[in-house]
Amino acid sequence: MSLVRFKRKRPFGDLVRSDFFDADDFFDPRFWDDDFEKTRFWTGKTVAPALNIKETEDDFQIELAAPGFSKNDFEVTIENGCLNVSGKKSTSEEEKEENYTRREFSYNAFQRALQLPENVKEEEIKAHYEDGILSFKLAKNEALKKQKAKVIEID
Repeated sequence: MSLVRFKRKRPFGDLVRSDFFDADDFFDPRFWDDDFEKTRFWTGKTVAPALNIKETEDDFQIELAAPGFSKNDFEVTIENGCLNVSGKKSTSEEEKEENYTRREFSYNAFQRALQLPENVKEEEIKAHYEDGILSFKLAKNEALKKQKAKVIEID
């Protein structure tokens, strides 16, 4: 006959004080929801909005998802061949009654930077914001447009 330690059926009950508790496994990220750990509150980082980039023969089209912002909340600059997009939005609300005061506020900010290809005409970049989508159209330089590959025969 061998002795086996009695395990209670309560979830997390006496788990930490148990001889069989493994702190490394308990706090392993696979055990917890990954999205919860990556939120801005826990990491201190801002969450960058989703980005779609499409290349055509004549231009690049970029769509950045930023719902809830207005076009005045964005700042778009080009510096050293890099397209910088940032957005800031803050709201505050206060309600005063006889017995209490209720205050609520929120602050959202993001920043994205995209290295522009050499064949983009920086002076002809156009931006448009509608229905939560910030769109960019980046025209390609005619002389530097992507040429089709040439097949070279081997002797």
